[in-house]
Amino acid sequence: MNQYSELLEGLLRQHYLTPLSYADRMRAQREFQLVKSIRRKAQRAKLIIRVCDKGGGLHIGNKIDYERKAAKYRDDTKAYQELSYNPLMEIFTNVTNAINVLKNDKQLNLKNYNRLMPKRDDVRLSYMYFNPKPHKVHSGTPLRPIMNTIKAVTRPISDFLDELIRPIFDQYNKDNTIIDGVNLIKRLEQYATDGHLKESTQFCTFDINNLYTMLPQDESIRILGDFLRHYVGERIQGISITTIQKLAEIVLKENAFVYDHKFYKQIIGGAMGSPFTLTLANIFMWHWEKRWVRRQKSKNEIYGRYIDDVFFTSNEPIEVVQQLLKDANGWHPNIKLESNIGGSVPFLDILLPNNNGVLHTSVYHKPSAEPYVVPFISDHPRYIFQNIIQTALVRAIRYSSTFEAFNHERRAIRLMLLFNGYPTTYIDKQFRKIFVNYITSNSILPLIKNEDEFFQLRKEHMKQPTAEHSQVEARIAQFEQNNTDKIVEELIPMKSSTTNKRKTKNVPDKVIIHYTHEKRFTTMKKDMHTIFEKAFEGYGLEAVRLIVGHRNSPNSERELIHKRPPLKYLTLKQ
Repeated sequence: MNQYSELLEGLLRQHYLTPLSYADRMRAQREFQLVKSIRRKAQRAKLIIRVCDKGGGLHIGNKIDYERKAAKYRDDTKAYQELSYNPLMEIFTNVTNAINVLKNDKQLNLKNYNRLMPKRDDVRLSYMYFNPKPHKVHSGTPLRPIMNTIKAVTRPISDFLDELIRPIFDQYNKDNTIIDGVNLIKRLEQYATDGHLKESTQFCTFDINNLYTMLPQDESIRILGDFLRHYVGERIQGISITTIQKLAEIVLKENAFVYDHKFYKQIIGGAMGSPFTLTLANIFMWHWEKRWVRRQKSKNEIYGRYIDDVFFTSNEPIEVVQQLLKDANGWHPNIKLESNIGGSVPFLDILLPNNNGVLHTSVYHKPSAEPYVVPFISDHPRYIFQNIIQTALVRAIRYSSTFEAFNHERRAIRLMLLFNGYPTTYIDKQFRKIFVNYITSNSILPLIKNEDEFFQLRKEHMKQPTAEHSQVEARIAQFEQNNTDKIVEELIPMKSSTTNKRKTKNVPDKVIIHYTHEKRFTTMKKDMHTIFEKAFEGYGLEAVRLIVGHRNSPNSERELIHKRPPLKYLTLKQ
């Protein structure tokens, strides 16, 4: 191991001490001065820089205006109670005591106990910040609250509950869940094929205001128990539903944070940034939307929800739909809707017009969206640029129901890439990879000229699972495998215990190392593999696989945006 450490240190010194080229050195100095200048101007003018909610890009706003909107948000929701002290120690004590009680009552086994118990030296108090919503400029650019809970005392419990429960929701509520744009398009195409899409069909959308923040805590925990008992019974992987509800209560009620040097406790809803909050919100909405789902099914209409955004179809008079939405606004005091009804509506990143009973779909760009992607001059691995182009082009293929719509989006993609410094030859090369079976090798431009060929290409891509769909299926498969493993452990406890002990003695089958990517480190991965093989040759570690990954260099967001409060507010005092 000492030899490997010495070889690795020598390799890193060699790479990092290699002088930069003159062009790179001048660029680094120029960009450093630019960042310093932006920071100074923002500080002098009392401006605040944040990432835009949805769509990326940076938003510069007046700090006083931000604070006014943040205060209004707290006042409108009544979800936060200001504290006169730092609550971190109190939360740590409450959580550790609660987990100890569950273990002593034999509600948690040792494995889960060790996973859920927070470590004193690692925990941090959560902190809140706000991201602006420039796509809602007509509403005065409201703010979305985000809570950083990565090192929160309850984060291990939140991760655990999310991993345990989200696959159950994915599996049993898939008919009413919109996974992504492709999923909705497929449902609409089937709806049209079945003869339900007519000239008078209305497409309707609504979003729920502040869903995460407005979840009623006790009611949500009760609904969680109802949901789990309805679909899986009294236990999940050996854990009782009552225990799961107690853990959920810890996540919701032991939630405090710091914002602008003040401490707050959340008394309604959950932290937007805590993994389990999303799952709990979905389950709460499963209960809320039951009557709507039954109504839509009885009329052969679509109802689908993507977190807090809902899409549904209707062939009833618009007055009936408006009354239905008005009634739904009164179903629960915490759930308020903002709706949009028409023959053409945007939903997620799709534009959905009903063209006289014919379904047309295309990519939708919010009016506030900027034509910005990672600039080609940026110091990122090459595959990042390839993925940007291919992802945008495949989305255009899948979303475009007409050849005309596809060509319009293809031209927009090319212009966006040129605007961000991508060379024409590089763009054409990536386009060719997508169109390879539909253009001739001697074609000057990578274009599909035949409408029938485009529809064949679209058909192929619509058959392939999207990344989001694959993630959902993987979660469900992992949950089913875990259930199977648990049953086997209970049936053959001795054999399982012996196997586990034997596994812990085995040498790890892989070693993972990360380094910060720089364009000049072209041989870094190869060199790391070489010294690994050299250092451990003859030690019987040939089966150990070295995985060399990388992290990206700090970008403009990390250089210009500072959200974290001073550590004195976040850590436990020694």
